[in-house]
Amino acid sequence: MQLKRVMLIAALGFVLAAPTQARADWFFTPYIGANFAGETEETNVNFGGSVGYMGAGIVGFEVDFGYAPNFFEVPEISDAAVTTLMANVIVGAPIGGMGEGVRPYASGGAGLLRTNIDDVDDFFDVTDNSFGINVGGGVMGFLTDNVGIRGDLRYFRNVGDSEPGEDFDLAFGDLDFWRGSLGVAFRF
Repeated sequence: MQLKRVMLIAALGFVLAAPTQARADWFFTPYIGANFAGETEETNVNFGGSVGYMGAGIVGFEVDFGYAPNFFEVPEISDAAVTTLMANVIVGAPIGGMGEGVRPYASGGAGLLRTNIDDVDDFFDVTDNSFGINVGGGVMGFLTDNVGIRGDLRYFRNVGDSEPGEDFDLAFGDLDFWRGSLGVAFRF
């Protein structure tokens, strides 16, 4: 009985001490893209970045920051920008292994959707911080274990109280748009 216990502990220790393959699971993706449809009168440029974790499983997370200067086409306005800061859940499966390979994914989350409008003479300044949601998807394709390309398409929408002063009822707001982006993904 004593010998069985010693052998079991030795086997368990060997399994736990066996070397495992190191994995690069965190990623950072600076990107550039375009906003279109919804409240955008014409396609305009955006840029930003995301940082997150996507391990060997199919579920991960990220924090995404985007900035779109000149989002609204308003005469006599010097700055009409939209900024997004979203926390997202990512669901995707690796194809071709965890090193070089492709990972299609779907994502969705919520966070800050900020609009800022300033006129040339600083006569008025309108800033609105709204709760926003986003859903979308894309693909990450890695050329090496640590560097790849990421393409992403997302839909953004603000959400707020439909009748301020009354009971709190969540409803979709007027601000919505699509963002397509392309970036270099760094995995570490």
